[in-house]
Amino acid sequence: MATNPVIQIMQVVLFGGFILHILLGVILQIQNWLARPNRYKVEGYSHTSFFSKFMIHTGAVILALLVVHLINFFFRAKFGEMPEVMIGGETVEDMGLIVIEKFREFPYVLMYVVWLLFLGFHLDHAFHSALQSLGLNHSKYTPVAFGVSRALAILIAGGFILIPLLIYIS
Repeated sequence: MATNPVIQIMQVVLFGGFILHILLGVILQIQNWLARPNRYKVEGYSHTSFFSKFMIHTGAVILALLVVHLINFFFRAKFGEMPEVMIGGETVEDMGLIVIEKFREFPYVLMYVVWLLFLGFHLDHAFHSALQSLGLNHSKYTPVAFGVSRALAILIAGGFILIPLLIYIS
């Protein structure tokens, strides 16, 4: 992966997308705060989902743990010492060994599981909010779209949660 040009280009695109997403999310939150500087005396929760109220908070937690993740894996792979392994007579860097090393430690497993749960909550709102932003609202299809978006959030977060858990218990 380190020598594949498509992967290298997609890394830059992914980082650019993250930075843009973070900046736009913070700008949107500030605009929301400025639009209503005085809170309502009685909150009307019927139109606001639990996850949409806490998008900025879950995003902040995700960002903090993303920095830890980048330090543990990405920056170590790019700029640090990497273990090596022989495969087919060729010496290659062994990122898998670093992943296994980190996920044998319970604090890291717990941190990643919590991080991925926050990511799941964030994605739950994000997917169906994106559909709504695209104008895909219909009384008949919207509940199905919300169900599919929730299933995707659970599938993505749950799938990634399995990685540290399975390494830890093995």
